[in-house]
Amino acid sequence: MTKMPRFVIAGLMASTMLVGPAFAAGTHPVTGDALADDQTFTYRVLDEHSSVDPQVVEDVIGSEIVRDLFEGLMNQDAEGNLIPGVATGFTTNDEKNVYTFTLRPEAKWSNGDPVTAGDFVYAWKRLVNPELASPYAWFGELMSIENAAAIIAGEKPIDELGVSAIDDHTLEVRLSASLPYFPLMTTHASTFPSPQKVIEEHGDQWTRPENIVSNGAYVLTEHVPAERSVRERNQMYWDNENTIIDKVVALVINDENAALTRYFAGELDRTEVPAGQFPKLKAEYPDEAVSFPRLCNYYYTFNLSDSGPEEFKDVNVRKALSLAVDRKIITENIKAGGEPQAYTFTPGATAGFDIPDVPMMAMSQEERDAEAKRLMAEAGYGPDNPLKFDMLYNTDEAHGKIAVALGQMWKQKLGTEVTLANMEWKTFLDTRDNQDFALARGAWCGDYNEASTFLDLLTTPSGYNDGKYSNARVDELMTEAKTADDPQPLYTEVEQIIADEVPIIPIYHYAGVYMLDSDVGNWPVNNVEQNWYSRDLYKKAE
Repeated sequence: MTKMPRFVIAGLMASTMLVGPAFAAGTHPVTGDALADDQTFTYRVLDEHSSVDPQVVEDVIGSEIVRDLFEGLMNQDAEGNLIPGVATGFTTNDEKNVYTFTLRPEAKWSNGDPVTAGDFVYAWKRLVNPELASPYAWFGELMSIENAAAIIAGEKPIDELGVSAIDDHTLEVRLSASLPYFPLMTTHASTFPSPQKVIEEHGDQWTRPENIVSNGAYVLTEHVPAERSVRERNQMYWDNENTIIDKVVALVINDENAALTRYFAGELDRTEVPAGQFPKLKAEYPDEAVSFPRLCNYYYTFNLSDSGPEEFKDVNVRKALSLAVDRKIITENIKAGGEPQAYTFTPGATAGFDIPDVPMMAMSQEERDAEAKRLMAEAGYGPDNPLKFDMLYNTDEAHGKIAVALGQMWKQKLGTEVTLANMEWKTFLDTRDNQDFALARGAWCGDYNEASTFLDLLTTPSGYNDGKYSNARVDELMTEAKTADDPQPLYTEVEQIIADEVPIIPIYHYAGVYMLDSDVGNWPVNNVEQNWYSRDLYKKAE
């Protein structure tokens, strides 16, 4: 079926005067599909989400929920293009360091209060406020908002942040430097508005279903930690009449094979395909097994902080471990879902980014293995003195299979002795955040579609630089890239430095590999960020 941008769909819906309740009894106004009477979308998630507070959430699972509960200045369509959200549009000056957003007057909170520019000012100040200690505070600095860095460091008061409500429907943002892609960053959950009076009344309990007030297409009606989260239509949402899905249920199912069983039992509309099973499932269920590029990477990070193991301070050791990884075995034998092998940190699916040549890419695996053995011997490790270290990953069958495979590759080729340790998600995050590891699994999905969303992670001040890698040249290049007319040469040099110094081991770049019920319409397979919105989906009649 031909996918259309949401603002086109909205216009067509409005022109036919169809409202939500009428949809369930009839047909989709654009595709002509007969609609199911029950418009409930149920999907599986691996872990309990970190939060549904826009300024606190730090994971993909939580951000998916937050995009339904809250709406930022701008949204994305099914192709990943920028479209209006609470803001109908924006203007900027010639230097691209002042952006002015015009907010729609019909936007409301779920309690009926109007959404105003002041709600965004409050939320953005809250994001960088050291008292909140948001795990995403650094994003405010990354956006180059005036004085954000100094406020985060406690050097300036939060009222000096470069955001102002000119009036209730006009938001002005002042940047410390030109940033042409700034509007792309406003689709990120951390920039969504927050209801000040509700937060002040309920404190850290404000996101409980009985307390929460939100401005998105859905409201949170139920949350059973580590079991399920339920959101239902927000009748106050400005575009509620053009929303079709009535209810969205996220079920926490840690075992991907158990999730697949429940999918085939009709309990789920979407679940991840277990590692290695995509070819078989695609052959048996061609209309339901899907794979498409995603703006995410999968890697392992070395702890290079002062508390990290002395062995990993030697670049030869890091290079040897990376060279000895046979990525083809992982992508084709373990994952088998169309994931590309990774030799750079930034995925090739990133807009405007060309994967640069790095030495490892031109080598055969036999050549890589030989070089790995040479480097490891040069570092002083071998049969009489094996390298020993712990390797950390979060609980998941696929993560476990990959960790086991890596450990076996290193043992067989380099004689290393690896101790595997898996942890549940929140414990894993805390452990990694505190640098209480030697080598740890990492993954990152782009917050916006530009290479800096990945490469900024490896700059010295990044809040998600868990390995504490620090290179002054990388920091300089990434700062320069923010205002460059053509940042690609700068990104190429950064990637080449990463390939030379190996602070991380890139393994593969993600694909979205799902079992997706053929009854689900409008899933945005062409949006590599996978910023999906339940309000854009619908369920077809069987």
